[in-house]
Amino acid sequence: MDKNKKPYYITTPIYYPSGNLHIGHTYTTIAADALKRYKKIQGYDAYLVTGTDEHGQKIQEEADKRGVTPLEFTTGIVKTVKELWEKLEIDYDQFVRSTDSEHEKNAQDIFQKLYEKGEIYKGVYEGYYCTPDESFWTESQLDENGHCPECHRPVIKKTEESYFFRLSKYTDKLIKLYEDVPEFILPERSKKEMINNFLNKGLDDLSVTRTKESLKWGVEVPFDDKHVIYVWIDALTCYLTGIGYGQDEEKFNHYWPAGIHLMSKEIVRFHTIIWPALLMALGYDLPNRVFAHGWILFDDTKMSKSLGNVVYPEPFIDLYGIDALKYFVLREFTFGQDGSFTNEKFLNRVNSDLVNDLGNLVSRTIAMVEKYNEAIVVESKTKGEFDEDLQNIAKNAIVNVERHMEELAFSYALEDIWTLIRRTNKYIDETSPWVLIKEDKDRLDTVLYNLIESVRIIAQLIEPFLPHTSKLIFEQLGIESMGWDSAREFGLYPVGNKVTKGENLFPRLDIKKELEKIQKANDELFQQRVGSVKKEESKEGIKPAIEFEDFEKIDMKVGKILECEKHPDADKLLVFKVKIGDETRQIVSGIKKWYEPEQLIGKKVVVLMNLKPRKIRGIESQGMLLSAEKDGELSLLSVLNDVEDGSGVA
Repeated sequence: MDKNKKPYYITTPIYYPSGNLHIGHTYTTIAADALKRYKKIQGYDAYLVTGTDEHGQKIQEEADKRGVTPLEFTTGIVKTVKELWEKLEIDYDQFVRSTDSEHEKNAQDIFQKLYEKGEIYKGVYEGYYCTPDESFWTESQLDENGHCPECHRPVIKKTEESYFFRLSKYTDKLIKLYEDVPEFILPERSKKEMINNFLNKGLDDLSVTRTKESLKWGVEVPFDDKHVIYVWIDALTCYLTGIGYGQDEEKFNHYWPAGIHLMSKEIVRFHTIIWPALLMALGYDLPNRVFAHGWILFDDTKMSKSLGNVVYPEPFIDLYGIDALKYFVLREFTFGQDGSFTNEKFLNRVNSDLVNDLGNLVSRTIAMVEKYNEAIVVESKTKGEFDEDLQNIAKNAIVNVERHMEELAFSYALEDIWTLIRRTNKYIDETSPWVLIKEDKDRLDTVLYNLIESVRIIAQLIEPFLPHTSKLIFEQLGIESMGWDSAREFGLYPVGNKVTKGENLFPRLDIKKELEKIQKANDELFQQRVGSVKKEESKEGIKPAIEFEDFEKIDMKVGKILECEKHPDADKLLVFKVKIGDETRQIVSGIKKWYEPEQLIGKKVVVLMNLKPRKIRGIESQGMLLSAEKDGELSLLSVLNDVEDGSGVA
C-alpha cells in the first residue's frame, strides 16, 4: 500500500434480496471486485462494501407468500448471496445488512439529525406507489399508460400521513453540482436523463416514511412509533455504516467520501439526486463519482423470472471457472451500455480469446523454450526487425489500460491487453523460431526472450481481472508477480531462469455439447429456485389481496389466432398473429412444449392487451396469451361460447 495515495472506497448497490441474484446483479459486483483489485495492486488502500437492503413492502409480501417472517426470508437469500460472492471470490471488506442492529441504530440517528435540522417535516402524502421499485410518483410523472415511469408496472394510488425530506430545496444545488463536477455522474446519458426528467422540472419533497398501518417491516422512526423509515434513507446510509459510521469515527473519516458508487441504471436517480441531497443536508462531503452501467439482456430481452430467461452465474463457474465468467462479463459488454448475453456468445468468447489467443500463446512460448533451450531462458543477443514494434506495444499496454480503467471502460482495458496478446502471437509467426533453430541460434534466443517477457507483462496486466490465470502463468514462467509497475519496463525477466509447461490454461470447448450442458444446469437451478417458490405459492392458494382499482387497470380481450409459427431462434417459443377486433397483434409465447402450431390456428384465446411490448429473442411481443398451469401441464385460456374477437374480458 502506497501511503502517498488516498484511500479508495468502492461500493456495489445495496442489493434488494427479493429473490436469488442472477448474472445481471453479478455484473456489478464483478466490476467492483476488478476495480478494487486494480486499485489495490496500484498501491491504493482500496475498500469495498456491498450488502442487502432488506426492508420494505415487497419483502414483506414475498415473506407472507412463504409463511415466514421477513427477516427469516431475507436471511435465507442473504446466505445465498454471500455463498455466491464467495464462489466468485469477491474481495469485499464489509457486507452490510440493513437489518443489522448497528445499521438500524445509525439509520435512526441520521433520521433524527435531519429532523432536528428542519430537513424533515410531517405532512400527508397523496400519490402513486410502485411496490416493486418502492417508489412514490406524482400523476404527472407516470408513463403514458399511467404506470411507474421506472419499471412501467401498475401503481397504486395512496393517501397517508408521512414525513417528508425537503428535497425540493436542493434542485438548484444539484444542478450546480452537475455543472461544477461533470464526472460526478457517468455515463453522460444518465446525467442528461436526471437533468431533463427531474431537475429541470423541479424536485418535489420526498416521502421518507410509511405508517405502520401500510408497512410494518421497516426501521421505526425514533420519535414517532406510528411510522417506519421509508427505504431510501434506510438503504443509502448503508454506505456510511459500511465504513464505521456511528462506531469507528477514525475509520469513517479515513474512507469517506466514497471514490465511486457502482450500480445499474434503474437506481441512478436515488444515488444522484436523493443521496447527494441527503448528504448535503447532513453536511457530509459527496462521493467523487456515481457510475450507472447498463443491463445484461438475454437475447435482447431483460432477464425476468416470469419469462423464464434468468441466467445464473453458478453453472458457468462450475463448468468453466471463475476467470472465464469474469472475463466474458467484463470484456463482452461496454460498461455503461446494455449488452446481450447468450450462452453461445460466452462459449465463442472463451474459445477465441482465452483458448486461441491467450492459452495458445502461453503454451507455445513455454513449449519452445523447453524444446530449444532445455527450459532455460537465455540472454537476448541479436535484434531483429520485429522486436521494437513488439516491445513498444508491450510497454504502452499499461498506459492504455490505466487510461481506460480511469473511465471504467473495462472492455477497452481488456482489449488493450489482448492487442498485446495478438501482437505477440503474430511475432511468433513473423520470426518462425522453428526455422531459426536451424539457421540462427543467437537470433532464436532473442525471440524466445522477447516472447517470455511479453507473456510476463501480459500476466501482470491481467492480474486484477483474471487472478487465477495470472497466477498460473507466473507459475509456468517460474517467477512471482513483480508488481503492477513492472509492466512499464521490457526486459525484467531474469536470465537463466527455468520455465515449466503446465496444463492448458483453458481447454477447447465443443460449442454444441457445452450449450446443452449450460442449458441443463441453468434450467435445473431455475426450477430449484423459481419452481420451489411457485409450489409454495400454490400451497398458499391465494396471493395478497389487491384493490378493485388495480384490477381495473388490466385490459383483457378475446382474440382469434390467425397464424402460429415456431420461433426461428428459440426451441420453446411460438410466434402468433392474433386478431383482436379491428387490430392484429404479434405475440410470442413459451408454450411450444404443450402445443404444435397447427393445433392453435382458429382458436379463441384470452389476451392481456396492456402489457408493455418487449422483444423476446429478437421478435417483438405485443401482449400475452393467458394460460393455466398445474403439475407441469398447461392449457391456454379460452371462452365457453363463441364470443366475437375483440370482446372485453371482465
